[in-house]
Amino acid sequence: MIFRRTERFLEAFRSLPADIQRKMLKALALFGQDQRHPSLEVKKLQGRDGVWEARVDQKYRFTIHYEKNASGEPICVLRNVDNHDECLKNP
Repeated sequence: MIFRRTERFLEAFRSLPADIQRKMLKALALFGQDQRHPSLEVKKLQGRDGVWEARVDQKYRFTIHYEKNASGEPICVLRNVDNHDECLKNP
């Protein structure tokens, strides 16, 4: 799977504590292998067309949406990562 990170995602990631950054990288690796892994609890956000959320841990979430590149391959766009409430306020 091809991943693209938004500038907002990069800034949010950099502001996370180091232990949460490590968990996020682990969650992304797992997501890249199996987007339906039960520990990620991936689900579509209500009221946000095409935006999905996944778990980093009990408190933190990341949000994504999908696009296609010029050759039609799907791209997973990493939108945001933060504690649950803040991440879902502005996915």
